[in-house]
Amino acid sequence: MFHITLPPFLIAFLIAAAFIGYAASGLILLIVRQQRSPLRRLRGPPNPSFFLGNLVAMHDQENTNLVARWEEEYGPTFVYHGFISGCRLMTTDPRAVAHILGNAYDYPKPDFVRDSLSDMVAGQHGILTTEGEQHKRQRKILTPAFSVASVKAVSPIFWDKAAELRDIWLRIADDPDLVEYVDARGVADWGKGWEPKPPKVDALAWLGRATLDVIGLAGFGYPFNSLTDDTNELALAFATIFSSARKFRAMIVLQVWFPILRRLRPEKGTMRQTQETIRRIGLSLIEERKELVIAEAAGSKSPTMNGHANGNAEKSVLGRDLLSVLIRSNMTSVENQRMNTEEILCQISTFIAAGHETTSNALSWTLYALATNLDVQTTLRHHIRGLDALPPGVSLDDAIGRLPYLDWVVREALRVHAPISATMRVCARARDAIPVSRPFVDRDGVTRTAIDVTRHDIISIPLQAVNKSDRLWGDDAQEFRPERWANPPDEINGVPGLWSHILTFLNGNPLNGNRACIGYKFALAEIKIFLYVLLRDIEYTIDSDLVIEKKVNVVTRPCVKSEPEVGNQMPLRMRRVHPEEP
Repeated sequence: MFHITLPPFLIAFLIAAAFIGYAASGLILLIVRQQRSPLRRLRGPPNPSFFLGNLVAMHDQENTNLVARWEEEYGPTFVYHGFISGCRLMTTDPRAVAHILGNAYDYPKPDFVRDSLSDMVAGQHGILTTEGEQHKRQRKILTPAFSVASVKAVSPIFWDKAAELRDIWLRIADDPDLVEYVDARGVADWGKGWEPKPPKVDALAWLGRATLDVIGLAGFGYPFNSLTDDTNELALAFATIFSSARKFRAMIVLQVWFPILRRLRPEKGTMRQTQETIRRIGLSLIEERKELVIAEAAGSKSPTMNGHANGNAEKSVLGRDLLSVLIRSNMTSVENQRMNTEEILCQISTFIAAGHETTSNALSWTLYALATNLDVQTTLRHHIRGLDALPPGVSLDDAIGRLPYLDWVVREALRVHAPISATMRVCARARDAIPVSRPFVDRDGVTRTAIDVTRHDIISIPLQAVNKSDRLWGDDAQEFRPERWANPPDEINGVPGLWSHILTFLNGNPLNGNRACIGYKFALAEIKIFLYVLLRDIEYTIDSDLVIEKKVNVVTRPCVKSEPEVGNQMPLRMRRVHPEEP
């Protein structure tokens, strides 16, 4: 038998050649597929870059403003350019949106979106990233954890954490050492004729801590204690993941299409350690809760949750919370009602990541809207204080849920400032004709009544642009005006939204697969309770010279235009409002 020993340089050359061949064949296949797509016949903005298309512009600018300009020029249905100049469909047409979202399993998330979400939530088997039968099974199992009764059971945790955050903010607002003195030009200093300004607080950072505490306790019985402790290792692990997910680099685009390049990530070692931390603590939570569920089923006294008990609030949660539902599914003998341990781990990280990031940003943008519309803030505070004297038999939870003006404010905030600005889908059918409510003209001048797509065609639905469309909401669609909900326009009835004819929580009238937000009742209850508690005794303002921009990377986050180096923030000034004040 002969043994051939190749010199190291030749081995390296062969590996490099194999990689280049693999990359080249992938690129050729991608380019050929794109050249054959019927989307090439649609009009759209010019392509500024063969490699990245319009992607950089879409990342650098607020998605809504850019899309609005494109929609004004090309109509509600057009194409933009993605990686290697591929044409991607973008549509705000309500009928087209209903068709795409309503047939969710025929229009799943593209692989590169699922991979990015998997990185963010540290798992490939969470409900955000699964598709088809696996997603259908998971959704059926998880639904009871988000019923009205289950949300009501965890609402004491909402109240506790909202009150804890309010007390922290009031201490800051009342601290004379934190009062800032400014002159007429807004320059901070001491001196004659200088006026005091309330302390400035990064509302986004604090709300992120509070909502992380909420989902930890309400979902899994885990005390992050983020409002008082910066050292929790699980909280730090998720902070690392979120920080990585917020970066945009050309290498990320390459890694999407060529997964082998993920081995070159500079933060790979850190991410591996982070995911190991999440896995270790997640497995511990599963084992602890399994003991509790078994003890409960046996009728014996429940053991303590490793010191995680949180008084009566947690007692009422046990059995109805997300982790209990997951554990029971893990222990059932019915195959289509079971989740394995790996799936449960992914649900834990998914709901911790998605549950607190979206809610904290929604609350931040709502406070921003109120800080820039003080008349609305004062009116809402008046309505909130009107609940001080409730008739017998009416709970504060129910009264808040039915308070009209609070409901209008929340609807309007989630319309104007949707935490998720867009969603992407890919056609899984060999061919399809997506119906539209308004005919459009293609680049050849042909009027079309449907959008022709083929398998692998990528589709972007700009949720925020639909929510703020002048065609649907009128000339003041861009404005924050809660009173519009007293008499909403008839035009919005065609928008296939899960809630209030807005796409913030998705829906599309499901025909084949439901990808709507499973936790929207949880989120709405949490948002309303936090607003009730935080607005009752605190007034929020913002410096007139600050320009708040929206930066979109999965979640729409605020940042100060003049302070990009600081990153995401929502600096609001906070002042105690006394009972005698309006």
